[in-house]
Amino acid sequence: MIHRIVSAMESKGYRVFRNGRHDLNIVGIRSVAKPDRFDDCISVFSMHGGEWLFWSFPATTDPGVAYLKNPINKSGTAILAPGQYRSAYRIGKHRGKYDALIQSRPVTVFRDGNMDGHIDPWRNAETGIYGINIHMSTAGEADFVGKHSAGCQVFKNGHDFEIFMAMARAGAAKFGNAFTYTLLEEVDLYDS
Repeated sequence: MIHRIVSAMESKGYRVFRNGRHDLNIVGIRSVAKPDRFDDCISVFSMHGGEWLFWSFPATTDPGVAYLKNPINKSGTAILAPGQYRSAYRIGKHRGKYDALIQSRPVTVFRDGNMDGHIDPWRNAETGIYGINIHMSTAGEADFVGKHSAGCQVFKNGHDFEIFMAMARAGAAKFGNAFTYTLLEEVDLYDS
């Protein structure tokens, strides 16, 4: 899997970080959109001694049905567009509650405004700061996305998220509190 991810990133001209153990590559991989499921993953990898250290965690890169039907923004629910967002995240408080990676630079989202509960992501693109954070669903493990995501990138399992945040803290200590997030679609892994 790691080689497919690296190949897909390189084929798109995205930066792959290779500067050592805590120089993190954080990559979301979106599967075919199925509302309210944790059917995507967030992978984290870094180079150590010439070999990749690699982790992959169940997640969602899509909003839950609750927000697809009742968007917070009148233009529609935000769906993060595939791409690489360089230094767009930093460790901070998600909704003022707990440490997460919070958006600190502009990202591109599509707005799904038809409120039919289905993901229609390729409409109404806009770029800005919208609070598209990377956080956990719950301290335990969520069964469905529900209200855990209004467009954020969300870990299914709280324990997995704590492992991720330990890596982020180590990365921040060595390379600074700025993280690049790359979102690929599953098909990208087979097209490169």
